[in-house]
Amino acid sequence: MNPRRLPHLKNVIVIGEQQKPGMYLWKDLLDCSNSVAPEVLSRIQDSLEPDDVINMQYTSGTTGFPKGVMLSHKNIVNNAINVASCQNITEEDRVCIPVPFFHCFGCVMGTLACAATGAAMVPIISFDPAKVLEAVQQEKCTVLYGVPTMFIAELSHPEFNTYDLRTLRTGIMSGSPCPMEVMRKVVNEMGMKDITIAYGQTEAAPVITQTRANDTLERRVSTVGRVLPHVEAKVVDPVTGEEMPIGEPGELCTRGVHVMKGYYNMPEQTAKAIDHEGWLHTGDIATVDEEGYYRITGRLKDMIIRGGENIYPREIEEFLYSNDKILDVQVVGVPDEKFGEEIMACVKVKEGETLTAEEIWAYCEGKIARFKIPRYVQVVKEYPMTASGKIQKFRLREEATKLLRISRQ
Repeated sequence: MNPRRLPHLKNVIVIGEQQKPGMYLWKDLLDCSNSVAPEVLSRIQDSLEPDDVINMQYTSGTTGFPKGVMLSHKNIVNNAINVASCQNITEEDRVCIPVPFFHCFGCVMGTLACAATGAAMVPIISFDPAKVLEAVQQEKCTVLYGVPTMFIAELSHPEFNTYDLRTLRTGIMSGSPCPMEVMRKVVNEMGMKDITIAYGQTEAAPVITQTRANDTLERRVSTVGRVLPHVEAKVVDPVTGEEMPIGEPGELCTRGVHVMKGYYNMPEQTAKAIDHEGWLHTGDIATVDEEGYYRITGRLKDMIIRGGENIYPREIEEFLYSNDKILDVQVVGVPDEKFGEEIMACVKVKEGETLTAEEIWAYCEGKIARFKIPRYVQVVKEYPMTASGKIQKFRLREEATKLLRISRQ
């Protein structure tokens, strides 16, 4: 096989023995190396720079159309090393990776972090809570990754208590806001005493802040940690750009070794995301305390404006998670003629339980501000998801709006 023909073929490698049209087998790729002279390889290596783009990640589309994020060697290698360090991962660890490899969670925080530390990789081809629990037990995994919905599915599996998870020590819960109640269950019921919370986005390669294994449990269930090494962050007024005082909410911005080169062939979108001083504007609402620990309170796009009041869904979701009948909950804003927007809670109920809107309203009464109590409650079986396991709130909002429009006719 002539290596000079590589650029003209599909850049897809199949791990296995079955040949697919237009794709390479892993063996084919290895064979290509035999026809490359050492001096050619050296010349190519010498031409590479740390700031060269090596990875094109497409945003998952939780808020709209995906964009191609250009990440460099420097972006992802530094991020992988720092993420592993926050968990104290070494060559003695075995990392169960049920998140997709095509996503930054899987390819940077997962496989690249393992390669950088010498830890073993235990991949799950397609997420299934039973397969994850079996893999942890059989392979004696010490580290487990996942988005909150994955951990919820594992904890609620009917045979959860039959699996031996005693080897688990640490891991990462990330990808979307991590409910405190779920985090506590992961620590207490899965034995992941040193689990960390990581926060970021694809444009940041992907982690911006992370808790450390030696942080107190309170820090790890109530914050998303401190910035990684060589990373800056600040909280600003989304209108004026002025930095907010300690404890006051605003848009989280970040700058440093982790920030993407830009969006592929989208200079205008890049300019909107990264300002002239190199600050990436995340679109997330956050606060920071005196010790540099950040809390994510919502998305600018998710913020509900009801009769002039700014309402952050995360606050309501955290409260509703404390209801023993609720497995998962997502809060969205829906159009309303009187207030502009109203609050809808889309609730997944635990198996064997039933829950009505009236029960939700009674549960909220006197415990949260009246204007934050959901006007509408919808019990759902599933949420619209991206391929990487994130909930697509924009689609959930669209579906909820259509449902309300039909019910009013």
